[in-house]
Amino acid sequence: MTSSKTHQTKTYVLLFLLVLFGAVGNTILSEGMKDVGDLDFSRLQAIEAGAVSVLTNGTVWMGIALMLLFMVCHMLVLSWADYSFVMPFSAVSYALVPLLAYLFLHEQVSASRWIGIVLIFLGVLLINRTPPRTTQQGMPL
Repeated sequence: MTSSKTHQTKTYVLLFLLVLFGAVGNTILSEGMKDVGDLDFSRLQAIEAGAVSVLTNGTVWMGIALMLLFMVCHMLVLSWADYSFVMPFSAVSYALVPLLAYLFLHEQVSASRWIGIVLIFLGVLLINRTPPRTTQQGMPL
């Protein structure tokens, strides 16, 4: 396998992980915060109680851990591919979040949101037709 092909493969693997960790992390974080319930910021005691509820919720921590993995993948892939390629491609995670919310959190997703999700996927397909990196490594900004 050529170096260029290896570079492209690892870029797509990292993009897949970025999308997976982002979508699942956001979904799990949402579930954890729903478990915590509405937070009250009207008085100091309520803020403290809310902070304890959030910080002792394992589901919230699992969501945070996945979001940290998302951020690590994001930083790595930005070192290998153009920002103008990575950011639109990562939008797939925004499309997966409503799907996961529908399947696992039993949220209702309107027809207009589903249409938006399809448009995001179509946009990513267009972006996928371009090379991940168009700039030479080490070029000044």
